[in-house]
Amino acid sequence: MNLLLFAVAPVFIVILYIYYKDKYEKEPKRLLIYSFLLGAIVSIIITTILYYAIGIVIELNQMSVIQQFIRAFFVVGLTEEYSKYIIVRYFAQTKKEFNEPFDGIVYAVLVSMGFAATENIFYVLEGGYQTAILRAFTAVPAHATFGILMGYYMGKAKFSNNKIVLNLTGLLLATIFHGAYDFFLFIDFIPGIWLGAFVSLIVGIVLSRKAIKRHQERSNFKS
Repeated sequence: MNLLLFAVAPVFIVILYIYYKDKYEKEPKRLLIYSFLLGAIVSIIITTILYYAIGIVIELNQMSVIQQFIRAFFVVGLTEEYSKYIIVRYFAQTKKEFNEPFDGIVYAVLVSMGFAATENIFYVLEGGYQTAILRAFTAVPAHATFGILMGYYMGKAKFSNNKIVLNLTGLLLATIFHGAYDFFLFIDFIPGIWLGAFVSLIVGIVLSRKAIKRHQERSNFKS
């Protein structure tokens, strides 16, 4: 039970942070719960199916930088972010309650945190407390930044005539940051290269903070 709490605690800290940052018009709790559960269950199922399909087609060399690049950006990054994207796009973005750009960040983060919760539970139950502590400061905030960056553009897309371009820009940006983060971890056979993952995470956090501030300033409900 304690391990389970360690696995989900950082996820809910992120959720509370984003909920607090939604200053002017809170989203209905039922939609937040639905988004979280869809991320925790449906996104994981979609990702698993895609992983299985890709695994049948290609087999990558663990010691090849180029092949690990493909794995990081196209197998893991794109697959996982796409599984989140389609829920935000076809569930959250269609709701009338999605009525300001900041809502894109809220729903994308809830879906991402649902995904991160399920993923974290598996890793933590297998790896124990050390894994829980490490992922609380790395993988979970990384998933949060991917969600914020995706949601920033999907929030803009809802109220734009360029919906397709902006939605796909969100997916692309999340995939790039996810891929960069994983790539440096995948090529750990190069000494010290894993530090690149922390650099990409820090850049993602900085951009995420700016994205949150910009949508706050542009809220339709700001008095």
